[in-house]
Amino acid sequence: MSDPSSGAAAALRRTLASWLSAPEADSRRASLPTVMLFLAPALLVYAALTAYPVLRTFYNSFFNVADLASSEFVGWTHYAEVFKDKTFWAAVRNTAIWSVIGPVLDVVAGLLLALCLYAGVPFSRFLRVAWFTPVLLSYVVVGIMWVWIYNYDWGVVNGLLRAVGLQAWSQAWLGDPRFALGSLIVTHAWKWAGFNMVVCLAALHSLPSEVLEAAELDNCGWWHKLTDVIVPMLWPTLLNLYILAFIGKMKVFDLVWIMTEGGPVWSTETVSTYVYKRAFNWNTFDLGYPSAIAVVWFFVVVGFVVFFNVLFRRRERMEY
Repeated sequence: MSDPSSGAAAALRRTLASWLSAPEADSRRASLPTVMLFLAPALLVYAALTAYPVLRTFYNSFFNVADLASSEFVGWTHYAEVFKDKTFWAAVRNTAIWSVIGPVLDVVAGLLLALCLYAGVPFSRFLRVAWFTPVLLSYVVVGIMWVWIYNYDWGVVNGLLRAVGLQAWSQAWLGDPRFALGSLIVTHAWKWAGFNMVVCLAALHSLPSEVLEAAELDNCGWWHKLTDVIVPMLWPTLLNLYILAFIGKMKVFDLVWIMTEGGPVWSTETVSTYVYKRAFNWNTFDLGYPSAIAVVWFFVVVGFVVFFNVLFRRRERMEY
């Protein structure tokens, strides 16, 4: 009969030997110099085009940068001025409206288009291409095209209103501060509805057919099938699309600059267009103040990203 203490000692020796022995070489792992050789070009490009400009913006925000050779240190003065700047708060208000309302319009439009294709409307192949085409167009093309569409005298929108007898409803859509921001939001939704349509359509095709068939067997109407079955199952996808659009619209610049340049009377000004104007368009020759605005908005965007990450993490914990 073997001694139990000798068996335990042998197991302890094997454990210690496994800990102290050198790890087996993994042929799939490259050495550190090899890894750095391949990473170095990408790291250099990232450092030169992303990291350095960001750090330089932080640095410039504490100076009057009329001339790079003779910058004047002003401390937190620019940050104090930012919070007293009425135009900055108008830009924040417009960006907030766009970031909250715009994604809703984008996602709802994309979902409705996807439902039409999923239901098999006539000419669905043609419609799929037609609805997705605006995604492929540049902001320059989209902006110029919709400036023509919104034209007061010969634009399509006012032309249709006059044709159906709604002459009083025709407006200077981009020239009236009451309608300019809404007109830009509609244009932006038109451009990105096709992208959301493709994502929603892929999510619809991945839904379990048993659940949809059970809803049909229970004589569930199309509205209850949509609101009680399809939308709840698509909710994670729709929420992801909303958050992506929200973050993107916090930085919106291109379409605004092409169509209105922030006007009329700051009604379409966003934080991005205001930073650009203060840096390069007003001929103030001071990069310090717009750098301070950019830094403030950078932390606002990062704050929302962290908030959404924490929100998602809590949802995952609740679900699992």
